[in-house]
Parts: sequence; C-alpha cells; structure tokens
Amino acid sequence: MMKKTVILTSINPPTPAIARFAALPDWDVLVVGDLKTPPEWHCPAVTYVSVEMQKALPFKTVQHLPWNHYARKMIGYLLAAREGAVLLAESDDDNLPDANWQFPAMAGRYDHVPEGCDIVNIYSLFTRQPIWPRGFPLTRITASASTLDPAALTPESARIGIWQALADDDPDVDAIYRLTSNTPCRFTRRAPVVLPPRTFSPFNSQNTAFRRELLPLMYLPARVNFRVTDILRGYVAQPILWAAGYRLGFLGPTVRQERNAHDLLADFASERPLYTDIERIMDLVNESVQPDAPISDNLTHVYRHLARHGIVKEAELTLLSAWLEDVAALDRT
Repeated sequence: MMKKTVILTSINPPTPAIARFAALPDWDVLVVGDLKTPPEWHCPAVTYVSVEMQKALPFKTVQHLPWNHYARKMIGYLLAAREGAVLLAESDDDNLPDANWQFPAMAGRYDHVPEGCDIVNIYSLFTRQPIWPRGFPLTRITASASTLDPAALTPESARIGIWQALADDDPDVDAIYRLTSNTPCRFTRRAPVVLPPRTFSPFNSQNTAFRRELLPLMYLPARVNFRVTDILRGYVAQPILWAAGYRLGFLGPTVRQERNAHDLLADFASERPLYTDIERIMDLVNESVQPDAPISDNLTHVYRHLARHGIVKEAELTLLSAWLEDVAALDRT
C-alpha cells in the first residue's frame, strides 16, 4: 500500500478535526506546531513536530520561514516526503473530515470542463447558490462564461497532479462574500471534475492532495499577505502543472468546516491583492512558464517574473531557493 500523509498546522489544543483525521485508516497524520502552540500539545496517533524539533531539522527552509505563519506547513511537506509519502494531503484544524475522507485515483477517466475559458467558477458545478471561491476575480462573478454547465462536461483520461475537495457549511470564500451574504453552503456530491490546460480555477490548501512528484509546487509564499498565500500558490502551480503533463481536479465536499474565529475586515484587507491583481497574475504566470523546463526551474522563472512586476518581494526568492534546495536534496536520497 502506498504511503499517504495528511499535514496540518495547529496553534490550538487538539481539535475534533485533528482527532478525526488521526482516526482515518491508511493515512499518517503530521501536525506542525508554532510559537503559539501550547508546549504540551499532544494528540494520539499524530506525529507532532514541535518548535524545538523544527529548529533541529537540517532543512534550509527552516532557516528562512517566519514564525507564527501558515507557511510553516511546508516543514510538514518536507518531512512527509522524506518519510516516503507518495501522496501528500493537507487540511486545517477547523475542517472535520467525513468518515470516508479520501481522494480519487491520480490517473483515470473523469468528467472534463470544455476548453475555451481562461478561468471558471468551479463552485457553479456543485451548487446553484451564488457563491464563488476565494481568489476568483471579482470582475468575473456575474460573467456567464465563468459559470459551468454540467451538461457540457465530457469524460476523458487524465493524469491528475492535484485534487482539491470542497468543504461544506462554511466553504472557502472571500471576505466580500462573508460581509455581504455569508449564506452557508451545502455542495452537491457529484463525480469528480477535471480542468483542461489553460483554464484556471482558484484552489486552496484546506482539503487538497498533491502527487509526490509535484512537491516543488506545494511551496507556500510567505512574504505575501496571509489570505493570499495559498491562493497565489494555486495560480502559480497551474500553468507549471499543465506544462508537466498533469491536470487539476475537483471533487465534492469531504469535510465540514467549523471555521475558527476571524476578523472579517482584517480578512478583507489581507485579501486586497486577490481583488485587484488576480487577472494580472494569471497573465504573468502564463507568460513566464517555459514548456520544456523542469518543474523547479519553472517555479523559479515564475516567482522571478512576479518579483519584477511587484507581485512578490525579492525576499520571497530567498525562501523559494531554500525550499527548492531542500526538495532537490530529498530527490537525491
């Protein structure tokens, strides 16, 4: 049986969500702590990576990651890969997994969205409720071209690089949705759906699985606003994914989110680059990916291009370089 690991972060006492993940068969659970995590943190059947353990790790990434930051999850990615995980899944400590929480096969015949649209609102395939994922361009919310018709899907074979599963009750939406509607959502359970190359959709780090071969693309930028981190990762990853011959797929809800307390106005301020820069980011990423370049090289090309255009800071390139050195060292072992 292939080794599979789910990675979470925690600054709180063990939550029901973490306990549920720990009870799942066939998965190892790894939790990365932070300075705010109680020193005595413990949860049965969970590998906990404490602050002191992190400081002792040989990874260069550890030297450059900020404390009290969501991107410290990357330490868990590296540890899982070092321990031989071939599928790396991630979630958060406020997402309660279903009893049969799982991801589909990474290769198979799945329903595909037709080509021809640069970005789609994937939620429109799973609900008729007017709702959109965090990171979806505000200019496209009412655009009919971004809304998907289930009747237009056609089955095709594909190699999946990344699966994103949805979350019920309080799904991943932006602060504008929460401040103006905040209507809970229960998504339809339907067959998985795959996007074709050159069609973007936002995806997050809350209920997501990556092939081990795509470990470089799990890089979480740490020098951007907190609410931008995983969404920017997703936009960067997709054209690199296409160039490497893989696709992004979505499936219905497999977790129920009981969202931790948030200041919605603070979320709104943190998300501002998502409201103003996403379409520009799409263009910049598309134009900087080289079709025949290795995944790690393309990741570097993209972030350098984003830095030249002011989307990320130069300091991001230092952390990225350390991350890619760590990934390359794992690949050599």
